[in-house]
Amino acid sequence: MLRSFYLCLVLLLTSTPFTVTAGETTLPNPQVMIKTSDGDITVRLFRDKSPVTVDNFLSYVDSGFYNGTIFHRVIPNFMIQGGGFQPDLTKKEVLDPIVNESSNKLHNIRGTLAMARTNDPNSATAQFFINQRSNLQLDWAPGREGYAVFGEVILGMDIVDYIASAPTGKAGGMSDVPIEQPIMIVEIVRVGL
Repeated sequence: MLRSFYLCLVLLLTSTPFTVTAGETTLPNPQVMIKTSDGDITVRLFRDKSPVTVDNFLSYVDSGFYNGTIFHRVIPNFMIQGGGFQPDLTKKEVLDPIVNESSNKLHNIRGTLAMARTNDPNSATAQFFINQRSNLQLDWAPGREGYAVFGEVILGMDIVDYIASAPTGKAGGMSDVPIEQPIMIVEIVRVGL
C-alpha cells in the first residue's frame, strides 16, 4: 500500500510542469511609478514575458537615469515617448543596446509600454513609449520585427491622455516636441515587489 502511495506521489509530481520556457522567468513582475510633472503613472512590468527588456529598464530606473528626463515625442492618438533627453533636448549617454523581445506575443495596445528603437530591431537602449491607443502595426509579425512590449499602465492612464494633448512642434531637430514647457519625468521608482 505504501508503495502505491509513493508511486502515485511520484506520478503526480512529475506530471506538474515545473519548466520555464526560453525567454521567460519565474521572477515576479515588478511595478514602477513614473512621476511626471503632470502626475503619476503606475506600471506593471512583464518580466515573465520580456526579461531582458525589464532588467534593462530596471537598471536605468535603479541608477536614477530617468530622473530629470522628458517626454520629448508626443503624438496624440498614438503614443508618448521619453527617457532619453534632458529638458534642453540634450541626449543622455546610454548603455549598450539590447536584443529585441517583440516576438513575446504581447501586443502594442492602449496603455502598454514598449521600447523605442531605430530601424535596427536590436537598437533599443533607454527610451520607451506608452501607447495612447492600440497600435497593432507595431507588433512583431513573421518577417517583420516589432516594438517590444514590456509593461502596462495600471494607474494613471488619464495622465498619459493629458500628456498626449500637449501642443507640440519642432525643436532641436525633432518633430512632435512639447513646445509650451517640457513634460518632465521627475523620477521613476520601484513600488511594491
